[in-house]
Amino acid sequence: MICTLLNIYAFLLFVRLLLSWFPQPPEWARPIYGFLYAITDPVLRLVRPLLPPLRVGMMALDLSPILIFIAIQIVVAILRRQGLC
Repeated sequence: MICTLLNIYAFLLFVRLLLSWFPQPPEWARPIYGFLYAITDPVLRLVRPLLPPLRVGMMALDLSPILIFIAIQIVVAILRRQGLC
């Protein structure tokens, strides 16, 4: 169950990253955006100070989601090895 929840969270984070490419959501999608941001922002805010954005020309690339994805996969692998998943 824990592994399933972690995988769902990783999926929600991935969807949020995809939606972040579209800064102005349509009216019907605003509740979805709000939900995804409310679920993923607390963890991202914890990690962002540890891993500042990478400057790429005029843009800044936020690498904190990558660190979260890696952490989730490590935790899931440990739980599976312990037989908890």
